[in-house]
Amino acid sequence: KSAEKKMKEKKAKEYLDPEKGKVSKEAGNEKFKAGDWPGAIKEYSEAIKRDPEQSVYYNNRAAAYMKLMDFGRAMDDCKQAIKIDPKFVKAWGRKGNIEFFLKEYHKAMDSYKMGLELDAENQVCK
Repeated sequence: KSAEKKMKEKKAKEYLDPEKGKVSKEAGNEKFKAGDWPGAIKEYSEAIKRDPEQSVYYNNRAAAYMKLMDFGRAMDDCKQAIKIDPKFVKAWGRKGNIEFFLKEYHKAMDSYKMGLELDAENQVCK
């Protein structure tokens, strides 16, 4: 069992490639702009597999999930983006938007407040 786990970890490490992650992110951005939300999610997911420490990739995928009204997954991705980079204002704003949409107004206010503490001029958080 432990050998199997080590093999999976080895394969995952071999798969890491930040340059290919950037390519997938750009492909995701193009699909997002074209309104192909599932295609964008697929590309952002690939970018995350290639470079899992890029908070932007999670935040972008959260935006695509929001377009599909999949707020649970969008929230998970916002939280992961914030975990990687607690100063990522866009992720705080997106998290607040999800909470607002879900009528969790107090949580939304807290998220927006965090974003404004980091960037007082952020329009999403205002």
